[in-house]
Amino acid sequence: MERNHTILQFFEWNTPADGSHWNRLKEMAPELKKTGIDAVWLPPVTKGQSDMDNGYGVYDHYDLGEFDQKGTVRTKYGTKQQLHEAINACHEHDIQVYIDVVMNHKAGADETESFQVVEVDPMDRNKEISEPFEIEGWTKFNFTNRKGKYSDFTWNHTHFSGVDYDNRTGRNGIFRIVGENKHWSEHVDNEFGNFDYLMYADIDYNHPDVKKEMIEWGKWLADTTGCDGYRLDAIKHINHDFIRDFAAALMEHRGDHFYFVGEFWNPQLEACQKYLDHVQFKIDLFDVALHYKLHEASKKGRAFDLPTIFHDTLVQTHPLNAVTFVDNHDSQPNESLESWVDDWFKQSAYALILLRKDGYPCVFYGDMYGIGGDNPIPGKKDALSPLLSVRREKAYGEQDDYFDHPNTIGWVRRGVPEMPHSGCAVVISNGENGEKRMLVGKERAGEVWVDATGNRQEKVTIGEDGYAGFPVNGGSVSVWVQETDEN
Repeated sequence: MERNHTILQFFEWNTPADGSHWNRLKEMAPELKKTGIDAVWLPPVTKGQSDMDNGYGVYDHYDLGEFDQKGTVRTKYGTKQQLHEAINACHEHDIQVYIDVVMNHKAGADETESFQVVEVDPMDRNKEISEPFEIEGWTKFNFTNRKGKYSDFTWNHTHFSGVDYDNRTGRNGIFRIVGENKHWSEHVDNEFGNFDYLMYADIDYNHPDVKKEMIEWGKWLADTTGCDGYRLDAIKHINHDFIRDFAAALMEHRGDHFYFVGEFWNPQLEACQKYLDHVQFKIDLFDVALHYKLHEASKKGRAFDLPTIFHDTLVQTHPLNAVTFVDNHDSQPNESLESWVDDWFKQSAYALILLRKDGYPCVFYGDMYGIGGDNPIPGKKDALSPLLSVRREKAYGEQDDYFDHPNTIGWVRRGVPEMPHSGCAVVISNGENGEKRMLVGKERAGEVWVDATGNRQEKVTIGEDGYAGFPVNGGSVSVWVQETDEN
């Protein structure tokens, strides 16, 4: 039978800008597979504004660390050759590779141009607060050192819908570019009236040449890298019709198995459901609502009603389209969407995404291996590895929930015959020490079970009726599995 699948987000915001990250992935591939990881989400592989850029300030979509542009050949993470070697190493170990693609904006233009704009209210982008006037904006992308290799498409102000800086006056604002068929996209998130504009030079997907070029680029990137799918950045700001068409074109080109997960950062469940309908369920979405639930639970402690942890989450309503996560590079401390799940609840939060039947879980590099920068945070590999092991070996079969106490919840996975010794019993407390009496099956009478996390040292014997009382420490999690020679 097919084993459970798990993604690792293979970067954090402060990943060292030493050009060695692709080499790091190549070396770690065998270990990742043994840990239970069978897919990695890579940071943007395209050339940014400098060798320090995380890739979200994308300059040239066709430069994967091959051309001397923006003062560097390599990207923050390495060269094109090193990228190829890392992806090949992953594939040798049956690890799928999903590349982060940034299609909302471009940064680090080569030249300025003069063009007409209207300034809009930052809090209501549909409200114009000026007459049309001329600015000097950074919108010309010539890619001189690439010399037209892979694509001879160059960019100018007609290919963008807005900018936020006037080089002539040195003034910042949100400036919508004026011209024929120039307007914010109607198919974007409606925060601030219209959230088409996010940052830098905003790509205009109302422009047919732009749409054609970006779809061709998407095919080129998949063909060139041999990757297995894309993580789509900032899609609530991109014309939803384009995302639907982009996914359809790539699946036609690479096959229906080509995978998409989108960052639609909106905790409102109804908005996520509407988006999935709009893109015809061609992509999955990160479960942002669940992330915020986990964050809230970690902040409220015993005041949080644990049985409600999955209420109004994507994994509850659309389990086949939900990528579950605890934290990521944007939610980590000091970043744009900071909402870091507190340490005391982290292992419990990961149990909630890794050991249940629904959702496609994504583990964060920063949680596994630590966060760097000025305020480093140690990794929690010792706490997460047992959960990954149980996910790979044990968390199969029917699921029975015991969500019947505000501070102590549990569930059982019954196991399957094809996976020897599979099945597990999970108990989480956000209050005092607790215990859950749960049914694991009459056929298991007399079995001895142990806590895979090591949080509890005693052993539990399954009763003749198939039930047992499974204990848990206060503010902790225990994952009970059948004792075998291996554990």
